[in-house]
Amino acid sequence: MQLTRHRTSDPGDTVISFPRLECWNNTAKVATVAAGVNKKRVLCRISLEILRDKFGASEEEPMRSVAQHRVAIQEAARKLIENEVYEEDGSILIRACDL
Repeated sequence: MQLTRHRTSDPGDTVISFPRLECWNNTAKVATVAAGVNKKRVLCRISLEILRDKFGASEEEPMRSVAQHRVAIQEAARKLIENEVYEEDGSILIRACDL
């Protein structure tokens, strides 16, 4: 997996918001939470494995865990965005070490 850094702008000028947009990909077993970064959409992903290990998520209702731990997930995503640690496709991948 290759990480890339995308310059968004001066870090002090970055505006990050988290609208209530989230979804579950049952095939990939990944939750996606949307972030707005300077009015552009960034997809922030977290796997079922990490949701289960960190938050006790169930395979039947993984998005319940996302809702219950939204603040921690968003804070991890915010730090990755601020540090410009984007995947090749421009998304953010939240790993266990980020939480």
